[in-house]
Amino acid sequence: MPSEAPAVGAWAPLRNSGFRALWLAVLASNIGTWVQDVAASWFMSEQTGSPLMVAAVQSATTLPVVAFALVAGTLADIVDRRRYLIGVQLWMLFVATLVALAAHAGRLDAWLLLCLTFALGTGAAMAMPAQAALTADMVPREALAPAVALSSIGMNIARSIGPALGGLVVARFGAAWAFSLNALSFLGLVFVLWQWKQSKSASALPAESFGGALRAGLRYAIQAGEFRSVLIKAACFFVFASAAPALLAIVVRQELSAGAGTYGMLLGFIGAGAIGGAIALPKLRKQFDADKLVPAATLLYALTMLALAGIRDTRILCVAMLANGMTWITVLSSLQTAAHVSVPGWVRARALSLYIVVFSAGMAGGSLIWGTLAQQAGTGVSLTVAAVSTVLAGIFSLRFRLSVAMARDTTPSAHWPRPAVAEEVSHARGPVLVTVEYLIDPADREEFLHHIHLLGGTRRRDGAVQWGVMEDAAQPGRFLEYFILDSWLEHLRQHERVTHEEQHLQDKLRALHRDAQPPSVRHFVGATPSSPHIALENVP
Repeated sequence: MPSEAPAVGAWAPLRNSGFRALWLAVLASNIGTWVQDVAASWFMSEQTGSPLMVAAVQSATTLPVVAFALVAGTLADIVDRRRYLIGVQLWMLFVATLVALAAHAGRLDAWLLLCLTFALGTGAAMAMPAQAALTADMVPREALAPAVALSSIGMNIARSIGPALGGLVVARFGAAWAFSLNALSFLGLVFVLWQWKQSKSASALPAESFGGALRAGLRYAIQAGEFRSVLIKAACFFVFASAAPALLAIVVRQELSAGAGTYGMLLGFIGAGAIGGAIALPKLRKQFDADKLVPAATLLYALTMLALAGIRDTRILCVAMLANGMTWITVLSSLQTAAHVSVPGWVRARALSLYIVVFSAGMAGGSLIWGTLAQQAGTGVSLTVAAVSTVLAGIFSLRFRLSVAMARDTTPSAHWPRPAVAEEVSHARGPVLVTVEYLIDPADREEFLHHIHLLGGTRRRDGAVQWGVMEDAAQPGRFLEYFILDSWLEHLRQHERVTHEEQHLQDKLRALHRDAQPPSVRHFVGATPSSPHIALENVP
């Protein structure tokens, strides 16, 4: 069903001064990145004349995203996100400045450029999850979808302006000044982050360790079926949809026998389509839910790839690329919005880092597949196979519903009372066993078991290493739910992580509980003798 919430306009998030400043700063930084990419590729081609070395520049930019995104997402969830991002941006400013100074001094060679490009790519990879998570920190939930779409629009604007600006600067002033422009582009983002007043966390608990946070993020992704659905649908789309951007330049040069102007024009139509699609999305979402929009957009995207494979009329291709941009942003925005809202704030950057890995690996791996096929069988065959595969993958992914992910209420509820203890329990003490006892009428048995198993999934996501439910053999209808955590600190964190979604499930279970008193909750903590010698003396 389409959303019943009031429609939020496509540009409404820009009325938020914090989001508007961040959006403009990120746009300027992304334009600088495209200028850097153009200058680096041109510089490498001049220095070496090797297609492999030119391709290596792009690999040095994208490889760190796959390698470091999960590490970056973990860090972004356990440290001060604002200070973390400022540190990463200063690192990228430092590296970009080194590139510019070396170029101006005539000391920049191919291998130094490759190393510094990898360092810049690492900085970008470390910034991506935290930067993506900031969107949910800055705008309310109802404005999240258009805010995500605006971020995609910014990327398309940068992709349209950046290469043209980079080519102009390199042609007029040289690569060194293009590198300098990229370095300057980081200053705005540093300034915006420095000025932004981040809301402080209310948690009094110590921060998670890196290893524990990494395990918790992976555990959440494994246990969260709705988020897994987003990742699967993303993989099913990006691996095959990557054929169009990967082969567009080849189609222009080899099939259309045209030059950079035609290539830039088609990219411009893709960007214009993306902007138009983002403007139309709020109204479309009001009429159709994501499970109708995404399959329709996927089918239309596949048709644009077929047009690119077989049509050689530039005017028709411009229309096809306009539709390509509209459908691309429809799918991308829907997937990104679902990834944002289907996870709670405490694990959001880690979850988004997994989404970024799937996106980057899918685009990079897909581009390699379709490029190889194009080299062997021709671009038309490669694009046709990719289009058909996109449709088949879209049909396969219909079973994974985005509307379910988008409907999750992951806001903290804080409805669990503080555990009743006789004396203060050490944070490190464990393991911890929590039991909840229910009395259920036999007629309600199946309904109870359905809801309790749904609740069990949330217990595991929030930290439980083991969960189960048992029925008393002597008294049918008496059920004991239990779950185990590694330590008392992990259980206290579980209290902070509980959401309104879990509260609704617990309300349903309590409505089925046939007793005047609420379900009995007990906490047991691991107990060991204070002296191992005493324990040995008592062994017969």
